[in-house]
Amino acid sequence: MKIIIIGDGKVGYSLAENLSKENHDVTIIDKNSEALKKAEENLDVMCIRGNGVSTKILLEAGIQNTDLLIAATDSDEMNMVCCLTAKKLGVGHTIARIRDPEYASELSLLKRELGLDMVINPEQAAASEIARLIKFPPATNVEIFAKGRVEMVEINVTYDMAIANMRLKNIAKRFSSSVLIGAVQRGDDIIIPDGEFTVRESDTIYLFGQSAKVFDFCRRIGIHVQKIKNVMIMGGGRIAYYLAEYLDEMSIKVKIIEIDRERCRELTELLPHALIICGDGSDETLLKSENFSEMGAFVAVTGRDEDNIIAALLAKQFGVGKVIAKINRMNHSDIIKSMGIDNVVSPKLITTNYILRFVRGLQNAMGNHVNALYRIVEDKAEAIELTAGNSSKYIDIPLKNLNVKKGILIAAIVRKNEIIIPNGKDVIKPGDNVILITKDNRVTDLENIIDVVKNYEL
Repeated sequence: MKIIIIGDGKVGYSLAENLSKENHDVTIIDKNSEALKKAEENLDVMCIRGNGVSTKILLEAGIQNTDLLIAATDSDEMNMVCCLTAKKLGVGHTIARIRDPEYASELSLLKRELGLDMVINPEQAAASEIARLIKFPPATNVEIFAKGRVEMVEINVTYDMAIANMRLKNIAKRFSSSVLIGAVQRGDDIIIPDGEFTVRESDTIYLFGQSAKVFDFCRRIGIHVQKIKNVMIMGGGRIAYYLAEYLDEMSIKVKIIEIDRERCRELTELLPHALIICGDGSDETLLKSENFSEMGAFVAVTGRDEDNIIAALLAKQFGVGKVIAKINRMNHSDIIKSMGIDNVVSPKLITTNYILRFVRGLQNAMGNHVNALYRIVEDKAEAIELTAGNSSKYIDIPLKNLNVKKGILIAAIVRKNEIIIPNGKDVIKPGDNVILITKDNRVTDLENIIDVVKNYEL
């Protein structure tokens, strides 16, 4: 596909990097020559210096033959105008990054009037992910599939868990066959396990199932799940605003520490149920005076990675049960986690995953819509949800006879209101949402999962 990205900031660069790796023809437009120089030197993309709103610049970039335009500048209004102009010039699909909370209630109207195919709000998406982590504290990550009906929950295995040193087939018999361990990280390796695989202490496992079933499974294997009642947020930016709203809906008390006095006044008006403290969140004396150690969770979401990491480490030292830090530079995320911080969240990475999911769906020739896409274990594996079409290659064939490629596991099948953790006798039907774990395979269509060579040999 030919894709134009307007804006070469953190999100634009990350998108260009990932889309070019998937062999798309990517062009970046930006007014900043230094940002473009970095992209030119490190990525296999074309760079054009100029204003993405300019028809002349868009024509120079080949807008007439472009499949998708992504507007990811710092200005919401500019992103909307870029997409509108692109539509007028014949682009089939447009995506706009729109971040201002004032537009949040008008997104459906904006999409319709501007012809936007997708709107992404990185801060709101990050807040949603943080809220899911607070809802289920033992998890190091929680992702949702099938409109929230299936969850993928990342858990670190400790020596005192009942599943340590047990084979998967025995875990299913003893605890629950309605939850699937779909992937395991052991050291630097990612494993798609079979029934003979043995779970070890220090493994990271990825559980798939309905939220209540996963919760019950974790309880039965010895994970203590205690509901978080109060949260302290360091930083009063957009993520803090969206997160406070989510937590209010969950009946969780929120305390926000923000250093800018004017922003504190704004937040007091916007969030009547939250307590807003004007002060420096890295000040240990202030934190002690605000009963820091009694918080159920601490979330650091300032604009500086260093401040977030230091404050999060301080929270762990004070004994806060759940500590989450927002990180823009994900190069050292594993090192940060090894320091004891429970979760690191990257708005840039979340945004990239959302847009990659959309692009995969556009590529699909067979109509298997890509509903969800998450990269796990530093992009070594993917969890992806597709809607089944009518292909005779996989419809109504027992899974044990499908000859699925090595490194691909069918983790769950969602059929209307039924959640199926499949065995060899189950089949895929038209319209099913199929959730896969893939390793070393880029899947855009359910036909991609069939090993044609094996079928031919048979």
